[in-house]
Amino acid sequence: MLSSFEWWPNADFSGFSARMVVLRPTIETWAVPLLWMMGWFFLAPQGLASQKPIAIAIHGGAGTILKKNMTPEKEQAYIDHLNKSLAIGYEVLEKGGTSLDAVVATIVFMEDSPLFNAGKGAVFTNKGTHELDASIMNGADLSAGCVAGVSRIKNPILLARAVLDHSPHVLLSGEGAEQFARDRGLKMVDPEYFRTERRWKELQEALDKERRSQPAPASSKHGTVGVVALDRHGNLAAGTSTGGLTNKKFGRIGDSPLIGAGTYATNQGCAVSATGQGEYFIRATVARDISALVEMTGMDVQRAADKVIKTKLDSIGGTGGVIVLDRSGNVAFSFNTEGMYRGYRRSGADPVVAIYR
Repeated sequence: MLSSFEWWPNADFSGFSARMVVLRPTIETWAVPLLWMMGWFFLAPQGLASQKPIAIAIHGGAGTILKKNMTPEKEQAYIDHLNKSLAIGYEVLEKGGTSLDAVVATIVFMEDSPLFNAGKGAVFTNKGTHELDASIMNGADLSAGCVAGVSRIKNPILLARAVLDHSPHVLLSGEGAEQFARDRGLKMVDPEYFRTERRWKELQEALDKERRSQPAPASSKHGTVGVVALDRHGNLAAGTSTGGLTNKKFGRIGDSPLIGAGTYATNQGCAVSATGQGEYFIRATVARDISALVEMTGMDVQRAADKVIKTKLDSIGGTGGVIVLDRSGNVAFSFNTEGMYRGYRRSGADPVVAIYR
């Protein structure tokens, strides 16, 4: 830079006098390059981060979901809600939000919809009440928060997140969980908030079959919502929320609030959310097994999901499905039922939703 040269007249070097130009370091000589390097150092990671993939996958339950039994209006309603759910979560990721934030935002929307068996659309217990479960897990450090058997929390996934963020525990249940929610200032509702005529009718039908000693269909419909997400920092997260089984008794708790059964996430493997017959998913430790196959053997997520769902789960008579996501943004869906409400979106691609096999 010309501004870094100074003119020294009659400089004396080695016994002779001459008029010459001598390079004398000035602040401009090193400051500008240094500032440029500092700018690259601090800004480049953000630029590189913006190139990292983001992805989200969702499910809204699995079971005997047949096109012939679905009216066009109802089918479109599910498609619209799946697309909206994806849009909400993807926007969080696109704006630089964490995978945990994306999971929570998406599930809150699904819990607020009466279409899904979670939150507002939760099924009834044998006593005509509601007992909701939820869980969330952070793949970056294996931290988790879970709640079970709550009946006054508008959005159980928010309570699960509060357990993760503000409690030394992993799983809270019943009245204790609800007291923790009050202490954290979460929104409480009257239990009647969760009542819908559709779910009430399902309970009456189940009670009628029970009186006539007719068992409920094993794989009629497993209503649960779940989300797995990958953020720009390369961190995975998974979350699941459910109202459980219609006509459930005795404080029954399924796989959804149990880490390793219905929910699991680790950056070393993948993120998993499950939906199905909870007892079988607990026995088969479905979510953790899938992640372990990816982490320990390098198996791709689709093969790992199929191996657990279509081999291990099948072998003990369980039905249901999973959504799986790894740190490269690879998405897998695997289910052994007639259908599963599902969808995904990845960087640079349009959202995809589906219902049937």
